[in-house]
Amino acid sequence: MLGSRVPGLSDLQMLVALGDLGSLTQVGQRLGISQQAVSARMRAIEVTVGATLVRRSARGSTLTPTGLIVANWAGDVIAAAERLEAGIESLRSAATLQLPVAASLTIAEYLLPRWLLALRRQQTLAGDTTTQIGQTVTNSEKVIALVRDGSVPLGFIETPEIPADIRSTPVGWDTLHVAVAPGHPWARRRTPLSARELARTPLVTREEGSGTRTALEQLLRSSPDGIDELASPLIELAGTAAVRSAIASGLAPGVLSHLAIADDLALGRLVAVTVTGVTLRRRLSAIWLSGPHPAEQAAQDLIAVARRQT
Repeated sequence: MLGSRVPGLSDLQMLVALGDLGSLTQVGQRLGISQQAVSARMRAIEVTVGATLVRRSARGSTLTPTGLIVANWAGDVIAAAERLEAGIESLRSAATLQLPVAASLTIAEYLLPRWLLALRRQQTLAGDTTTQIGQTVTNSEKVIALVRDGSVPLGFIETPEIPADIRSTPVGWDTLHVAVAPGHPWARRRTPLSARELARTPLVTREEGSGTRTALEQLLRSSPDGIDELASPLIELAGTAAVRSAIASGLAPGVLSHLAIADDLALGRLVAVTVTGVTLRRRLSAIWLSGPHPAEQAAQDLIAVARRQT
């Protein structure tokens, strides 16, 4: 849970606005409130944070060095909130949408909201009507099935191999990490983990059909070691968050997307283990049923945005 020193989202927006404008009066005009109200709220933010964030003078108000740091962090939070808003707006009944899309869990959680937000901004700047896009979130195997049976015109998946009856184009690449808890013996290894040792280790994994699990299995089987047999999972879990928590608890190693555990690695909650004999990198693909590209212009635009944003 967030601590008591974290300001609310509207307060963070006000702080960022002050950094941009350098004037409490202009911030008030942008937000539709009085200069006095802005000043009072800024003082309240300083009390919450426990530091002086604003330097006030006759020439105006500017952020202190500490204020600049907090405003920079706040900008990241606001951007994440905008992606969250775009993602939530997409979770609607497909029957009412102009472009229903299916996406694998990792893409839906970490990339698609950013793509949707960028597409909406692009359409708004061009003076075009924004496209209502809704997402079905499932594993890569089921995304392929939804595209194949015509339930959705566009899907995004993480598996390296695309069925022959499905059209596709790459939109980016993702790195997979072998992750362990800091107390796990592998966290203190001085030599890389071999692909064969990884293959014979029971892991915490996602359910069968997930893009991450399928990618790992295909990458190991196609490695120079020619690995045929893979150890059965120690435990199968339904979501990335559950896998991440199980790994962090020390239950067993696991393999997850860099997108999912970048913060955990940076903060030391998880440790990435170097692996030799296999390149743990997978293609992220847009898929559709037929033709050189999806028939819907909005689908083509979303693919183009995904390529630029990934």
